[in-house]
Amino acid sequence: MNQAKSKRVIKSTLVKVFIFILVIIETYPIFWMLTAALKKPAEFVSKPAYALPDGLYFQNFVDAWTRGNMGLFFKNSLINTFVALIFIVIFSMSIGFAVTKMEWKLKNFFKRFFLLGIMVPVATALIPLFQIYNKMGLVNTRLCLILTYIAFGLSLSVFLVTGYMRSLSNEIMEAAVIDGCGIYSMMWHIVVPLMKNAAVTVLVLQFFYKWNDLIFSMTFINDTKLKTIQTGLLYFQNEFGAKNWGAIFASVSMSVLPMLVLYMILNKTVIEGMTAGAVKG
Repeated sequence: MNQAKSKRVIKSTLVKVFIFILVIIETYPIFWMLTAALKKPAEFVSKPAYALPDGLYFQNFVDAWTRGNMGLFFKNSLINTFVALIFIVIFSMSIGFAVTKMEWKLKNFFKRFFLLGIMVPVATALIPLFQIYNKMGLVNTRLCLILTYIAFGLSLSVFLVTGYMRSLSNEIMEAAVIDGCGIYSMMWHIVVPLMKNAAVTVLVLQFFYKWNDLIFSMTFINDTKLKTIQTGLLYFQNEFGAKNWGAIFASVSMSVLPMLVLYMILNKTVIEGMTAGAVKG
């Protein structure tokens, strides 16, 4: 009995040590980035990269926000991302409801059509999209990025929503129909509130993808005033053309912060939304 108990203790200890090591591996890059953002320029030359800063030099964040135009890039990313997210959530829920709970002839075709988009490589669509946007006069506009974000975000979002939608009980909707509820009222007043976890999951996942977008913004946007935060990081430099490492790390920290905050707040809801369809059937 004692031998079995000691084995369980050893096993539990090893698991905890392994988890601790994983936590250190995952969190140290963020810690190193934040400490580097608080270093003075001279410290990058006189001290090794892993050394802690002598003090809290917040001027790097000021320089990144003002001289590095991170404030402008931050605003552009927020506008493009949140406008696209609104339409992605509305469209994915509507499509998911239509191809899962409604009965019509082409529902299986359209379901496969949207899911097929997951397998389309982004790189293969860049040149055709650029030619289309160029002929329509949409290059160097917010609209071309927003439309692209919506189009490439729908496939995965529909996949997640349909998986969750299948777990919803049909009896609830049948009772609503018996009570005189129309199809649109049932969708927005009954189904949508029950799909809160799925909606939050779509929002968070798509926020990560759109906020970190680099390839679309580099391809379709050349105007500095419309650049997003990821493309802005590539062109960050001071007026002398030298790299200001403290300000660069401050810029990267500001670009990562919204994702960290959003995930920490909605972590539990995202996990529930990702697993709901698999657990409930």
